[in-house]
Amino acid sequence: MNVFITFVSWVSLVLGGVFCIVGAIGLLRMPDFYTRMHAASVIETLGAGLILLGLMLQAGLTLVSVKLLMLGLLILFVSPTATHALARAAMVRGLKPLLAPEEKTPSKP
Repeated sequence: MNVFITFVSWVSLVLGGVFCIVGAIGLLRMPDFYTRMHAASVIETLGAGLILLGLMLQAGLTLVSVKLLMLGLLILFVSPTATHALARAAMVRGLKPLLAPEEKTPSKP
């Protein structure tokens, strides 16, 4: 059982690292604020979540696992709230998405 837990934890750590790298590349390559914000949220939720899961499996049932769980719950609740607040503030300031369709004004006869 110990070998299985070690294998699952390393798979989780590697996948979390891959998601962080893919999200960082997306953060650099995306064209506008909203798509970059989406890439950053992928890093926070999938990347950090899988890394924390792998670390919890490595630590076993200890106080360290409880602290990592609390950190994961904090990220799980705060990250979407912060992302929503940023997107809303950008929309209120008038920042339009780059890939959004243009608004058509009705033509007058």
